[in-house]
Formats: sequence, C-alpha cells, structure tokens
Amino acid sequence: MKLSEHVTKNHIIVNLKGSSKVQVMEELLDCLLNDENLVDRNLSLQDILAREGYLSTGLENGIAIPHAKTDGVKQLIISFGIKKDGVDFESLDGKPGQFIFLVLSPRDTAGPHIQALAAISRNLKDANIRKALLEAGSVEDVDQIINQFSS
Repeated sequence: MKLSEHVTKNHIIVNLKGSSKVQVMEELLDCLLNDENLVDRNLSLQDILAREGYLSTGLENGIAIPHAKTDGVKQLIISFGIKKDGVDFESLDGKPGQFIFLVLSPRDTAGPHIQALAAISRNLKDANIRKALLEAGSVEDVDQIINQFSS
C-alpha cells in the first residue's frame, strides 16, 4: 500500500493546535470534512473514541495511530498531523505523540486498514523520517516526505 495515495495535501496538518488527544483526533477528523469518503463525521468520531477507550493507540517514538472501522466512511481515508511538543497518547514508552495518523475504514473491510497501519508503523520506525517530519516547515514538505515512504 502506498500511503501517499491516501494522505493528500488536504489531509495534512503541520502544526496541530489541540492540547489533548481528543482535540487532536477531532482536528484530524475535521481536515477530512471535504473528502467525499467521509459520510458521517459524528459517527466516525464516536467510533474513534470507542476504539481509543478500548486501548490507546499511542505507540513508541512519538507515534500515535488512532484508528477505527466505521460506517461513517465509504472507503479508507487517512489524515496526518504533527504536534512538535507532543500530546499525551498514553503511549507504550510514555512519550507524547508527535506524529499522529488518523485511519478510518469501513466496517466490512479488513485488508486496507491493516495494510495502512503496518505501512505507517514500518515507515515511522526510521528515526531519519521522524526527524525530517519534525523539521518540515510546510504541508508540501510533509507531502514530499510521505511520497517517499516505502509501500
């Protein structure tokens, strides 16, 4: 899976404003409002929060991947944001989330959802990629980095 096919410039926020993980997830969801594949924002948010309540999606090295299967989308959609000073995502290593991918897919699909989560995790394991993302000054810079991700 090529993440750049799902994370377009319109789905990137370079400086997330939210100060809590819920605020950040809402901000990332709201940047998808113009995507025709998002059919129900409130249902999508409800499903994201339910999934996050079950088990935090904060990983390690500043990575968080809040995700949900929901009837609020027609197909896989992903947004990405950077929070340089981080936000508490109850991550495995206790570090704040700086690189936050919001992944939504329809309830009745599995493959693309799992492939997206794996591709994000695999690419952000690279410290050089994380460093480049933190140093990115614009949506265009971030988009260029994501376009270089391996599939």
